[in-house]
Amino acid sequence: MTARLVRMSLFVLVIAALAIVPLVSAQEGPQAVGLRFDAPPYALHGPYWVGTTEFVIEDEVRPIPVTVWYPALNPENTEEIVVYNPIVKWTPLPEGDYPVSGHAISGAAPNAADAPYPLVVFSHGFSGFPALYAYLLEHLASYGFVVVAPNHGEFFYFDEDPWRDIPQNSIDRPREILKVIDFAENLTDSSDTFAGLINIEQVAVAGHSYGGYTTLAMAGARYDLEAYNAVCAEAADNPELAGILCETIVPHEEEMRQLAGLDSMPEGLWPSWGDPRVKAIIPMAGDAYLFEEAGLAEITLPMLALGGNVDESTPYLWGARLAYDYASSSQKALVTIESGNHFLFQTECDDIPWLLDMGIFYFCSDSVWDIDRAHDLINHFTTAFLLSVLKGDTDATAALAPDAVAFPGITYEATGF
Repeated sequence: MTARLVRMSLFVLVIAALAIVPLVSAQEGPQAVGLRFDAPPYALHGPYWVGTTEFVIEDEVRPIPVTVWYPALNPENTEEIVVYNPIVKWTPLPEGDYPVSGHAISGAAPNAADAPYPLVVFSHGFSGFPALYAYLLEHLASYGFVVVAPNHGEFFYFDEDPWRDIPQNSIDRPREILKVIDFAENLTDSSDTFAGLINIEQVAVAGHSYGGYTTLAMAGARYDLEAYNAVCAEAADNPELAGILCETIVPHEEEMRQLAGLDSMPEGLWPSWGDPRVKAIIPMAGDAYLFEEAGLAEITLPMLALGGNVDESTPYLWGARLAYDYASSSQKALVTIESGNHFLFQTECDDIPWLLDMGIFYFCSDSVWDIDRAHDLINHFTTAFLLSVLKGDTDATAALAPDAVAFPGITYEATGF
């Protein structure tokens, strides 16, 4: 080979190597993809890798298991694959593991480059567990939020009185969220691994179903049981509407008063369980009926409410619609998922196949919606909202303006955006 050919060959190799460099660099961060090809902008994977770990909050009432998701380092370009093994509180259940597949890196080192990150506390549905919402909580971490989700203590019983933990749980849940915020503050103040990671001045609470009830309570919504009793009386001839929503609360008001530590039954609104550290809320198909109009009017924080309008567990008019209509928030939005049912907010069946083995496919699917499409939309709205209200992201705020939202199957209302 002549010297000229050698030089030309080396030149070609150098050019080829230079051409590869941008491709390698582009792979250093996570790929910006959604669950479907048509995912809206804020449903695409965020700029951060996602780490996850678990803690137990030691408490005199009961230990509180929590799962944490956070922006993570990933120097080895490890694939985001994890299997959660949650505590499942349905009894009786056969002994064994009940895994949930997820997309995070277990035990990854936190990425402190842009810390501190806002905190999102997530409250699962009644007798659920955090991993039921892994797709969403992982997604929020990818956009620079630290998510802490407690596993609340209530059980669902497969017997003649399956909902008997609701009165106790109704009082315990807001207290547990306060303990979780305290835990997050201590974690960022004193932990070596998570030191300085969490911005405890920017806190949002989100939750699904009875976690939505918990979310509203943390924003300062107050019980109005007199109004609630009147609604239940009107609904007495419609058991499909009232169902457990009245039967599990109305007979237990005195018990709940005692559990709340109140000397006497309040006349009118009960005291607030809100916390001033909470700056925004996201109730998803949230049980708003205990607060009714006057109790919900106590909410002034930015709020994003989501719900399906054929919800058979928390009726739309008792949940998302009620919360949006009566919250006093100057900045609020309502995402109505047309023909959507209650459980489309939960993990899809492919990631939790033992639900199919148990014959409760409805718990991880929807009879109308493609679940990936529903989850992309949920991710989009929740992420844009949190970026807007906790990080002051003007692009995210613009994406929540009513004239910017046009998705088939979504009815959107907003004020203050």
